[in-house]
Amino acid sequence: MNRLIALYRTAARYQLDELLPPAQRPRVVSFLLRLFPVISVPANTPRGERLRRALEDLGPVFVKFGQLLSTRRDLLPLDIADELALLQDQVPPFPAKEAIQRIERALGRPLNDCFAEFDANPLAAASVAQVHGARLPDGSDVVVKVLRPGIERVIDQDIKILRHVARMLAHWSRSGRRLRPVEVVEEYDRIIHGELDLQREAANASQLKRHFQSGELVYVPEVHWPLTCEQVMVSERIYGVPVSDIDTLKGKQVDLKLLAERGVEIFFTQVFRDSFFHADMHPGNIFVDCSQPDNPRYMAVDCAIVGQLDEQDLYYLARNLLAIFQQDYRLCAKLHIECGWVPPDTPIAEFEAAMRTLCEPVFERPLSEISFGHMLVTLFRTAGQFDMQVQPQLVLLQKTLLNIEGLGRQLYPELNLWDTAKPFLEQWLADRYSLQTMTQRLQQEAPALLETLPLLPDLLLNRLRQGQAPTPKKNPEPAWMLPVTLAGTLALGAGLALSSGGTVWLVIAGGCLLAALTARHR
Repeated sequence: MNRLIALYRTAARYQLDELLPPAQRPRVVSFLLRLFPVISVPANTPRGERLRRALEDLGPVFVKFGQLLSTRRDLLPLDIADELALLQDQVPPFPAKEAIQRIERALGRPLNDCFAEFDANPLAAASVAQVHGARLPDGSDVVVKVLRPGIERVIDQDIKILRHVARMLAHWSRSGRRLRPVEVVEEYDRIIHGELDLQREAANASQLKRHFQSGELVYVPEVHWPLTCEQVMVSERIYGVPVSDIDTLKGKQVDLKLLAERGVEIFFTQVFRDSFFHADMHPGNIFVDCSQPDNPRYMAVDCAIVGQLDEQDLYYLARNLLAIFQQDYRLCAKLHIECGWVPPDTPIAEFEAAMRTLCEPVFERPLSEISFGHMLVTLFRTAGQFDMQVQPQLVLLQKTLLNIEGLGRQLYPELNLWDTAKPFLEQWLADRYSLQTMTQRLQQEAPALLETLPLLPDLLLNRLRQGQAPTPKKNPEPAWMLPVTLAGTLALGAGLALSSGGTVWLVIAGGCLLAALTARHR
């Protein structure tokens, strides 16, 4: 009840009902918010500022929710999204005594058995956890991340309140329903509960470190697994300059142009090469190793939120981006329908015209003035008018791209993300369908094919025994197609077998032959 009263007083103080258009403002809500007199903000305070200040007053869980909302530029008005992006997750630290008790309880042994030194003064404090410096018995410097005591209960309580607010908003307001508040809250619930599992964050960090094993582009601190569990994470301590500290980077004569370009390269490498990307790359999580100013590298921490894309999403995303680069709006519209992002009955001509109307004025500006991230947001916003369903994996991608582009422009304002991205995407598509890549993919699938081959004769016989009359095809294949298809299949299998020197390819060719016969009998 105390929390609900605090929510009511905050909503009344900032008159949050006025965020909605007057015609769609629920009268009952406005009446309740003015039922008891509360000192409110001036009437001319911008609506985005009202919402930001209200979330700050409600505490860290609501602040993080506002940070998530700021990434949904495909749903929010831009003035509100820009204001919410100013939210800072600055939370007072909790006492060191409580941190030590939680660490000892989670690890099941005294602190002195784990660390030779432990700094009681935290290095940083956030809404979910705080970080302390420490030293292992072998002399290694580490950081110890520990969850806030009672944070699970606080999050569960506030999530319940957010769910109620979301349902009321969806029920009473047409504008509110367009924002899909229930789905947004559920997404937030999933993300913040993922941040409560520090063992998952450690696993993400280890995976990211493997992907950049050389450490030339980005360095990820090593996780100390014997001292890591769900409530505590211990990892290597890094010493770098915060990427937002431009003055220090300039003082150390760091090549900012190269640093900005490498940030873009890291993003596209994570997305298209690894299909696994750090999805929380705001300046607080990124540092710079300045030991070689002419060859700087990034250092990434806090891998609690990561994004992953499947092969289909990667393919369609790359082709969509290239279509935008080439101003081929018809292809972009077709791809949206083909990949299922918009309904199949979407009128292509209307969709194409809408994208052209939005994008053409942008392309008339110099490339250095065009925001690639905002262009992607605009594309999703336009698709939303044609009933595009929210794609959670693409939302994380959009958020990360906005972070990377903003970071790159801060380091080097003349950064042209388009010039960096376009060759990368073209090369990725070319490599994806090269003979070498196709051969590697077939080799990876060979065990599954070998397991399936013994079943093919039975499947064929069962199909023939059913005695079903074949369904006439609209475009029947000519009689000469079967021998040509079989000959081509055998030739491909024989060629692969000879080129690889392995018998596996002969077995695969036999499987392809049986599959072709089965398909023909169907």
